[in-house]
Amino acid sequence: MRPVASRGHDLRAADCMSLDASNASYQHPEFGHLVSAITEARRNERPVILMMGGHPIKLGLARFLVDMIERGWVTHVATNGAGIIHDFELALVGGTSENVPKWIAEGQFGLWNPTSRLNDIISEGAALGEGLGEAVGRVVEEQHFPQRHLSVAAAGWRCGVPVTSHVSVGSDIIHSHANCSGAALGQTSYTDFLIFTASVQNLEGGVFLNIGSAVTGPEVYLKALSMARNVARQRGKEICHFTTAVFDLVGLPEDFREGSPPKSHPMYFYRPWKTILIRTVADGGQSYYFQGNHAETIPTLWHRLSQATGDLQIRAA
Repeated sequence: MRPVASRGHDLRAADCMSLDASNASYQHPEFGHLVSAITEARRNERPVILMMGGHPIKLGLARFLVDMIERGWVTHVATNGAGIIHDFELALVGGTSENVPKWIAEGQFGLWNPTSRLNDIISEGAALGEGLGEAVGRVVEEQHFPQRHLSVAAAGWRCGVPVTSHVSVGSDIIHSHANCSGAALGQTSYTDFLIFTASVQNLEGGVFLNIGSAVTGPEVYLKALSMARNVARQRGKEICHFTTAVFDLVGLPEDFREGSPPKSHPMYFYRPWKTILIRTVADGGQSYYFQGNHAETIPTLWHRLSQATGDLQIRAA
């Protein structure tokens, strides 16, 4: 293990985009429909769940994500293990993301302190019965990390908005650290899955956003929705009328809503298309796809929501 200060950072706190409309340049004819769906959902106290990978944080979009939580536009943020690690490093040491080709060649990739503190926080969170995202957000906020204003997890803790981390064991740098507890990791991430499913249970009339998660997001969402629909059916209810939107770089045809390609086509295995945009909204929902760089699409979403809501502060349900 080496000090993270000797690693270098691809993203520093000073590189994070300012909270303004200067990067809100994305254009799409259906973007306004999504903005309307989000504002209507929040005015009706329905959830807006945002699932993302780690790249929105690595691209310097933390201020936009934090502000969307604080304004009550987003009622749940879900991410993978990488998202929490980048969030934690940015808040603690003011930088995140490393030069993978350089450090993997030396057998040093991911082996840094104090990033390893995350494992101790996860073990503490397990002992307290917390979710992984909750434990991290609490520590970042309560211990006054220097850049905690850039932490999505801390914003969730402050505002009472769930931030959940859905971990694949072995996929994150802290799993290679000696203080990693598989039991604590599994317990806290499973707690987060149940918290996420509780949010999905209220998705009728709400919105589900997937920002760049090609595997973890669609798969966790699919299982959670099936669980929630099973309970709803037993109670004589349904979870069918909601909006989904995917933000990604992959090119989809204009008629993507007509169905995903056959199994013989490589794009059949692109989960956001068949899962989020087709299958789970087939019984009354609406889906949108926005192809573009997150550094443009997310500031545009923030700006358009600012215009749509004006001074209205929509608080989380």
